[in-house]
Amino acid sequence: MNKADLINAMADGAGITKVQASAALSAFLSSSEKALKKGDKVILVGFGTFSVTKRAARKGRNPKTGKEINIAAKKVVRFKPGSELSTKVK
Repeated sequence: MNKADLINAMADGAGITKVQASAALSAFLSSSEKALKKGDKVILVGFGTFSVTKRAARKGRNPKTGKEINIAAKKVVRFKPGSELSTKVK
C-alpha cells in the first residue's frame, strides 16, 4: 500500500473526501515527525509505538573492496508493533 492507496482507504473508511483524508494524513505525519525530532514517542495504543534510538558509531567493510570504513553514529526511528496489531497480522 502506498500513500495514495492509504488516502483512498482513509477517505472510504471515514466517509470523507480524498482531500480531507490527505490533509489528515499530512497533519499526522507532520505531528509525528515533530514529536520524534524532540525525542518523544508516538504511541498508538493497539497499533504500536514509534521511537527514536541512537545507533553507535562502528566499523564496517566496503563490500566491493573489503576496505574497513568508519560508520558514523546516528539516530534511527524504531517501530514496535502493539499486541492487537501483532495478533491480527498472524
